[in-house]
Amino acid sequence: MHRSVHHWLRQVSRREVLQLAAGLGVSYLLPGLEARSAERRGSERPTSLITLWMAGGQSHLDSWDPHPETEHGGGIQPIKTTAPEIQIAHTLPQMAEQMRHLSVIRSLVSKEGDHQRGTYFVQTGYRPDPTTIHPAMTALVARLMTNPNIEIPQHVALATGDNFSVPRGGYLGDQYDAFRIFDPGNNIRNMRRQVDEKRQERRLEGLGIVSSAFSKQRALQVEATLHEHVVQQALTMMTSDQLQALELDDETEETKQRYGDSRFGRGCLVARRLVELGVRAVQVTLQGFDTHINNFEGQKAQSEILDPAFASLVQDLVDRDLWDSTIVLCIGEFGRTPWLNVNAGRDHWPVGFSCVVGGGGLNSGVLIGATNPELAYGERQRPQAEKTHPADPIKVQDLYATILSRLGLNPAEELITPIGRPLALADGSPIARLLPGGA
Repeated sequence: MHRSVHHWLRQVSRREVLQLAAGLGVSYLLPGLEARSAERRGSERPTSLITLWMAGGQSHLDSWDPHPETEHGGGIQPIKTTAPEIQIAHTLPQMAEQMRHLSVIRSLVSKEGDHQRGTYFVQTGYRPDPTTIHPAMTALVARLMTNPNIEIPQHVALATGDNFSVPRGGYLGDQYDAFRIFDPGNNIRNMRRQVDEKRQERRLEGLGIVSSAFSKQRALQVEATLHEHVVQQALTMMTSDQLQALELDDETEETKQRYGDSRFGRGCLVARRLVELGVRAVQVTLQGFDTHINNFEGQKAQSEILDPAFASLVQDLVDRDLWDSTIVLCIGEFGRTPWLNVNAGRDHWPVGFSCVVGGGGLNSGVLIGATNPELAYGERQRPQAEKTHPADPIKVQDLYATILSRLGLNPAEELITPIGRPLALADGSPIARLLPGGA
């Protein structure tokens, strides 16, 4: 860009620049946000975010909020944890040892009880809107906290499943969609070149000729498809030593076994390696929580996968001095009903469900909210709006404002969408009880 243009940009406000860029349809390309975030964080190691996504809707009653005294408690017993105020299900014994590092919210509330809409809302903090596609919070983190030293993607989705559960860039642009790895630790060879160096160079020369000829006639189409961006990013990644972060060859068998021989377990281990490298935003997905049939068997099987992987991730981050620079959030699109259906399953329940969060300087050992399954069971035939049983309800937007603030970002800061609409990073307020000095 010409020097005079740089001088002009410094003379106008950020909002004016964003509005101008929005009119040109390039708001997501503006510089400056990352630099300002880095200045706020100073010389300390920037914080990364790992989201453990419980796809399908984890049953809070069979995990973080057991109620054995109720008619449909299912024999799930609460056990003590290393956080004196927190008890969790007996199916998560390894996590019980790690709870001193974490906090639990038992009263998250949402109005979205459909998988796709619920996923959209919980991943973005915004309800679906036909006029705007909102970015996932992980995409915001990757965009606003870009690490210039990273040559591999900085927004990664591991052990992915359904397309709608993969975090998207939304109005930030498709280049901020999460980079998907279906089977973490096992398919890295597909990211390496399969021919010798000279043949690779000949192929790239041919690609360059074809791309140049195409772009001369269809410049707008080339820009819209991000062709050059994707090719350049792929070539940079294929030749980078940082690809080793996606491999597990140098991990001991003991370590791999601690996390568990599952896509989710390997995903959590790769996630640890990625944030150790400096990747900003990682999501690891555990599929299978949609237990409309045989709830207790299904939730127990999922807990057997989740427990060692989650516990090992937390312990390793603590042991490697990464805990204060990594926020870990375990959450899904909603919870499960306090009652069982005719198939011994639990259905969708967005009114009072749980999440676990910690690291990044957040307060630990905090228990927020409570549910009353017996009251909910008595109200099951009443309109959803009247089911006000969660004590101390917490909005997802407030949770995300809390996380963003600990990442060094201002949740009230507005970005301008390509249609010129200002939207806050999070439409909520930080939860004081989770922040240092909060009560």
